[in-house]
Parts: sequence; structure tokens; C-alpha cells
Amino acid sequence: MSVSRSLSEVSERETVGVSLDLVSAVRRNIGFLRTVNESLWLHERPAIVEAIRRYEELWMPLVAEISVGSTPPRVLPPLDVEWVWFCHTLNPVNYGQYCESRFSKLIGKPTIFDEENEEYALNRCREIWVLRYPSEPFENEANSESPLPLVRNEDLLSEALKQRTLYSKFSEPYMTEIMYLIAARPRYKGFLYILPRVSDKCSRFVPTGDILIMWLTHQSYPTVYAEDMKEAKCNVSKVARVWETVEEEEVEETKKLWEGTFDQPYEKAGGRIALDRQGVPSFKPPVYWEVFDTDVNTKYKSLMPRFLLEVCMFARLSPKMKPMQEKMTRDFVRLCAIRCHKELKMDKPLSSILYDSWQMVWHLYCEFGTRGLVIEFRHRGGGCFKGSKLKNAEAFFWNDLLGAPTLTLGREVEQGVGIVSSITPPVQAPYLLKCVPDRVTDDSGAMISDEILRMNHYRPQEGRWLSRTVLDHAGRGCFVVRIRVGGGFWRRGGENPSNVKWEDRITEIREGSWSYVAGSIGRAPEKVVGTAMPKEPPEQWDAAWQFSSGDELMLRSESSTSRSGLTFSLRNRTSSDSSVKLLIGRRMQYRVKKVHPKSDAEGTELDDEGDEGLDLDEEELDFVTVVRITEEHPTGRATALINWKLLAVEFIPEEDAVFVLLLCVSMVRSLSEMRKEDLGKLLVRRRVKEAKPGARNWGSVILHPSPSCPAPVSPFLQPWHWNAKAVLASDRADSITRQPSFVNSGVEGGDVLYGRGIMS
Repeated sequence: MSVSRSLSEVSERETVGVSLDLVSAVRRNIGFLRTVNESLWLHERPAIVEAIRRYEELWMPLVAEISVGSTPPRVLPPLDVEWVWFCHTLNPVNYGQYCESRFSKLIGKPTIFDEENEEYALNRCREIWVLRYPSEPFENEANSESPLPLVRNEDLLSEALKQRTLYSKFSEPYMTEIMYLIAARPRYKGFLYILPRVSDKCSRFVPTGDILIMWLTHQSYPTVYAEDMKEAKCNVSKVARVWETVEEEEVEETKKLWEGTFDQPYEKAGGRIALDRQGVPSFKPPVYWEVFDTDVNTKYKSLMPRFLLEVCMFARLSPKMKPMQEKMTRDFVRLCAIRCHKELKMDKPLSSILYDSWQMVWHLYCEFGTRGLVIEFRHRGGGCFKGSKLKNAEAFFWNDLLGAPTLTLGREVEQGVGIVSSITPPVQAPYLLKCVPDRVTDDSGAMISDEILRMNHYRPQEGRWLSRTVLDHAGRGCFVVRIRVGGGFWRRGGENPSNVKWEDRITEIREGSWSYVAGSIGRAPEKVVGTAMPKEPPEQWDAAWQFSSGDELMLRSESSTSRSGLTFSLRNRTSSDSSVKLLIGRRMQYRVKKVHPKSDAEGTELDDEGDEGLDLDEEELDFVTVVRITEEHPTGRATALINWKLLAVEFIPEEDAVFVLLLCVSMVRSLSEMRKEDLGKLLVRRRVKEAKPGARNWGSVILHPSPSCPAPVSPFLQPWHWNAKAVLASDRADSITRQPSFVNSGVEGGDVLYGRGIMS
């Protein structure tokens, strides 16, 4: 059953024409909504009331006067006025009546989509404004202490207050990608094509996110929207508006209407139902999904960025297969990854797939490096036969989907078994790094070994450094962490290692991976990109570190100061652009949902009530959240999550990788010293067997938790910090058969040398 009539195959004659560059307009509008969202002053009631006064008394008379016929002038008002104007246009009927009653014509908005022309239009408006209103400031000067003027338009005030957080509906980073918007455009035209049929087939049409942002953007250009709707004869009163709650029956009616018209699933990746559904729990994405302005880590050539995309897999059985239902009890479809998570196997019995409509069977987030997914059609053996037999398979490669109309492909995996896959364009996601044990090195960075000694013509190797290899999300080595612990030398036939003082036990981070000279024996990269020097702690602090970045980290372990018994302080001596707080536990977007004891029968997960009420259990104490406070984020923004005990970190591209690694290593060293215990297994001085690259990479495939896609059993299908110990464990066979700390080589020195200063 292939998709017989896709949106791209519906002729232009049948669909409604849109006389607006929707792709450019939506990109511009989402950026505008983001600016409003970040302009916290504009969220205050006095500022909005003043903005409405400026809009009604100053801006609208001005723009009406300088408009030539129905052509809007090439000027843009200040941010607060444009925001009120935008909110007003979201109610086209009210806006049209307002314009007709005051100006006897509909006032339009200019189509200006690039920054250079926007700046010109804003400056041009400023010039006209100053001449027309010399006593009125161009910028909104209201604040929380300003007296409130009389509100003449209560409806507009209510609308502006309600829409303050509108950006949250469209904040996913892929929504401004050109490919996403090009794919959304035919779906929006399909929406306009369907509207005349809404009253007959469903009580109210419920838009998806991609259709909704197109519709709102179309409305925000009033003259264009009015002409297009007049030609289309669409009844938009039957469309659920943003922030309205919809019934599940309305959602199902909308899906059936769409499927009956286009023979495609209505929802798709990046195009889920955007409105609150009554009686259906709302689930946030399990990944940190945000627009990142910059990537400060581009200076580290060894660190490869990580890209994620959202994937939705739908299935439907042909009605002709219904008589064969009894014979299909042993048939099922299996989802497998093409690359990066070869252990992935998720099965769906054919008996659980619907006949009459498309059913979303898997909702995932995948790294672009997985390359794609394979759907296998299998038959399970009976009687004493175990396992299953592969009967057919269809591959969905990301590159094929990126070139498909609406980013969607439909195929038959077996006669009568239809599969549709849809994706979002890949966007940059947070980095994932973990430190794994490696061999001891000397002062030069070479591993302590006979091979190196022989290559150096038996010249003694001086110094002892604990080493850790830093692996990225794909298992690639990108940094080497080295901790100086001893001096002296080693040569064949004898060694004379000596301890160095705590203040001389420097931590350094080198960029790159090992240069191997003989098997697994090699040299660390030469370029040092960061250091942490131990220093004498100030009074009332137990440990202190000076970073090469200018940051000073201080730690105190005292049960009376906090529930965790830990207190951190981080100061920067060279920069005042931001301050950093270190919070114990998984905070903000990293907080793990817990099943509330009063949740419903399906086990709905509910958020904890704020950070202050966070239950700091033993696992929680292993995490530290890095929060940066800046002018743009005065209340703080979590930029990194550290599990210091497992030496694993996640951080956004705008946070520095080396800074986060220095924090992580300094924490585990200090806490091990305070508690006289090797908390982070720093005494392990041999390589621990890791899972083979591609077997079960952490973070490569994440299953979205929902009623139709229940939470996975495997921790590798969850965000790593939900169950870090299971995800970051070394290879299971290796950890069972031996303890790595017991097999260190004698030439590298005994535990006493490395433990002194940590556990003594």
C-alpha cells in the first residue's frame, strides 16, 4: 500500500494560492517571537499597556496616513508596537473591523524579510516618528513603577498578555530551517484546500505545529491574508486557535479528514498537534531542544559537532488483510538502526497495527550519524523454534528523506503493510563527552612502556601522569586529560618514582587523540588547551583551583551548609560578561521526571515542584548543573550537566568544552581528597574495555516517552542522565570477568604513588 496521492501531487489548480513568501515570512516571524520572548520588560503589564496606547494613538494613524492605497509603506515600528500589531492581526475579523471603523481601509504590513532592509525600515520609521511626534519617545519607556494609563482596548490587552509566551509553541530549532519550511508550505496549502470540507466531516479542524505557524504568519500580513481568504472561500471559524484546548474527538476527526483527502498521516515529525488536548497528557521532548546562536567549540578541531533529528514512523494495514488476521499472530515489524546503534531492536506485532488509519508506532530522536532506520518484516518461529525469520526489509536513509516532499517517504515493507517515515532537518544538539581510563604517561606525554623506552634508546622516562581519554558521542577520541602525580624516572631494571606535592599536581587537557607508535602504546597530543592548578584554599573552603581560563573554583564539604553536604563557588578574574552558579543535582532542563504516587493508571510522569523541593538522593548528588547568568538570561540558563563520579558531561555549543572538563576533573579530585576515597576510579591506570563503536552509542537513538510509545526498558534509548550508571558502564563482559584496578602494570607504579594526595 503505497501513498497514492501525496500533497506534492495535488495540482496547483486544486490547492489555494498564497501570495506571500511564507518560507521567508515564517523565518522572520519566529525570530521576532524569539526576540519578544527574550525581552522580559515587554512581558510586564505596564509596558504592554503603554505599547497599546502607542499602537492605537501614534502608530496606526501614522501608518494609515503614509500608506498608498492598499500598499503598506516600507517602515517598521519599534518592537513593542510591532508586538501589539502582530497580536491584533491574529484576530483577522476584529482587526478588519477596527481598521474599517477608524481608517476606512485595511492596513497592511510590509513584506520585509532580511536584516539589512529591516534595519533601514526601522530607521526610516524613527525619522518619520520624530518629525510627527517630537514629544513622544520612539522607544517604550514604561517600567513596573510607571502609572498605568487608561486601557481602551481590553480585548487587545488580553490578547497581548496571552501571547507573551507564544514563542514556546515554535521554539524547536528545526522550525527556522529552510528545508523544514519548504516541507511545511504544501501542508499549509493542503490545510487551506481542506477547510471548505471541515463543516461536513469534522466539527473543528485542529492544526499541527507546522501548519499553525504558517497560518499565524499568513494572518500577520492582513491585506495579503484577506485577499487569499476571499479567493479561497475558507471558513476559518472552524479552526482551533492557538492556546485553545481541543477534544480528542476533534483531533481524530481532523486526522481522518486529512487521511481521506491525501492518504497520508496527518501528524509528522516536527508537525505534531500543537494545541493542548483535553484528557491527553502533554509530553515534552526528552532531549534538550533549543536554538543555539554560536558554537564556541569550533576552535577545537578535534571536537565534532553532534546533530539530532526527530523521526516519526507510521504504519497501516490494508483492509484486505483483515480476513488474514489469525494468520498474522506471529508476524511483526522490527525497527533497526543502520549505523551507530546496531544493538537496537524494537518490535511491533502486526496484530496491534490499525487497518483504518495511520498509526504512529515509533517516535524517536536520532543522531544524523545513524544514517537512517530499517524496517524489517519478520515471522516468529513456532513450537521449539526460537527467533524469527526475516521476510523483507525497507531502509529509510536520512539523505533520501531530506530530498523527499514534506520530508516524508512511504513504502510497503510487505504486501498490505504500509510504512511512512518522516523527519525534521538535523540541527546541532548538545555535546556529549565522557572520560575513560588510559595508561600512565610521562612528562612528555608518552605512555610508560618498554616500547617507548626502546624507541628513546633506553633513555629513562621521567614523571608520572594519570591519563584519561575523552570520547565524544560517537566514540571518537577528542581530548586527553592528564593529571600530574609523580616525578622521578623509570627505566628497564629499576625505577625511582617520587610523589609531588598537592599544589604541583596540575591537570592539563590536550586537544586531539593519541598518536600510536606500537599497538595501543602511543603519545598524547602536544597542544595543551587548558589547565587547572591546585592552590591554597581561602578560609572556610576545603579545596581551590585556578583555571587557565581565569576561573577560580572553590569547594567545601560540610553537611550543615546544604542538604548535599557540598558547596561550590566559581569566580572569574578576567571576564565580567557572565557569572556561573554550580547547582547540586540535575536541574532545569536536566531534571528527571519522576512518577508521582498519585498519577493516573497509565503512570503519567509529573514534574517536581521547583528546584528547592528537589529530592537529592544518592544518585542526584553525583550531578552538578552549570548555570550561567547573563544580561540575556538574568534568571540563569543551564549550559552544562556534569556527572563528576562517572566523568561524563553534556553541554550546549555555547559552553566551552575545556572549561566543563576542567570543572569535572577538579570536582572528582577534590571530593576524593576530602572523603579519602577514590570516588571517580582515578586509580584505574589501564584501558577498560568499551563497547565497540556502533554497538550501542549513548545518545544516538532516544525514544520519545508517550502513551503510544511507552518508556523503553533499555537505558540506551533514554537520555544518558536518566540512568547514567547503566549507560556509561564499561563493556558488561569485561566488568564481570575482572576488576581493572587490579591489573595495573608494575612499571607504572603502585597504588600508593597515585593514591597519595587523593586517599591519604
